[in-house]
Amino acid sequence: MKRLAVLGSTGSIGRNTAQVVREMEGQVEIAALAAGRNVEELLKQTLEFRPEIVSLADEQSRDRFWEQLSGTNLNGYRPEALCGPEGNLAVTSGSGIDIVMSAAVGVAGLEATFQAVCLGKRVALANKEVLVAAGELVMDAARDSGSELLPVDSEHNAVHQCLRGGPRKEVSKLILTASGGPFRTVSKNELANVTAAQALNHPTWKMGNRITIDSATLMNKGFEVIEACHLFDFPAKQVDVVVHPQSIVHALVEFQDGSVIAQLAPADMKMPIRYALTYPERQAGPGDRKLRWDSVRQLEFEPPDYEKFPLLALAYEVLDAGGAAGCVLNAADEVAVQAFLDGKIRFTAIGDVVKNTLDQMPHRRATSVAEILEIDIEARSVAGRLTGR
Repeated sequence: MKRLAVLGSTGSIGRNTAQVVREMEGQVEIAALAAGRNVEELLKQTLEFRPEIVSLADEQSRDRFWEQLSGTNLNGYRPEALCGPEGNLAVTSGSGIDIVMSAAVGVAGLEATFQAVCLGKRVALANKEVLVAAGELVMDAARDSGSELLPVDSEHNAVHQCLRGGPRKEVSKLILTASGGPFRTVSKNELANVTAAQALNHPTWKMGNRITIDSATLMNKGFEVIEACHLFDFPAKQVDVVVHPQSIVHALVEFQDGSVIAQLAPADMKMPIRYALTYPERQAGPGDRKLRWDSVRQLEFEPPDYEKFPLLALAYEVLDAGGAAGCVLNAADEVAVQAFLDGKIRFTAIGDVVKNTLDQMPHRRATSVAEILEIDIEARSVAGRLTGR
């Protein structure tokens, strides 16, 4: 039986992971859980899976968790309850942990995920910020430790599957698909007046606020390009993006003879989660998650509009810059997105804030996770001033 630790257990990926574990009926044991401040959801997960260690964001949340847990019939069960960054590190460092699901939001999960990589554990990676902010450090550590990084993001998971179709030397291009978001057919001039409610109305996926806005600006796809370059060790010139509004094809791999292999699947995150937990096997899942061919009427593809969505182009510039530029990109974007959601800036100003933050931050190459976190704080400060926070 595989022993699993979940960072971000109460979020969307964390809850889907719990469902996949239920369906696998005893093949995977959840041994450790880390959450933010959602005490009620963590309590439910703890009582169901009985992990050895749980961790929350802060002491107040941990104390509230203990109070509620103590009021239940535990029959002698008493997990170790921790909090903060130290708690996250304890969750991923256990000697009996085989797989770490990295699904914490933001850079909060970076340090613990990096530690899991250094310890040589399999990491199911669902946290974009890990590779966007610290891709060079993480991949160097994985090569040194032998850690296996298996992507959970649907696009990177799809690339991983497609790459099984031939040796790397025969691959000429990785192609990530993008739904185009809610503004695919909106003119550039109209974007200046879109509202937060409109931007949060994603046509395909139900996600958290930040990732939904990032999808609307195509910044999310830019992050995925950066991830793909680090994860699969391809240069930026060999990673393309194509807009595919049906969100059925998640990625394609082009081979040097012109052949293209595509991965198609319904928009359901439980499929890539199961893949990451069971690789290299492919285990049968519930039949209702299979693609219904009678519902696939057409598959459309079109190039992205880099002028209308400048953040996607900016991601390629960040890849060329290297160093800690990805960390600055991510931090500035998070601040700018929140400013837009708070009504402080226009939708089109998100890209301006990110670019200006990159211009104002000195270029440097981080040599540790601690340095990455320092750069993250500095970039947030710069972006905050630019948004009037």
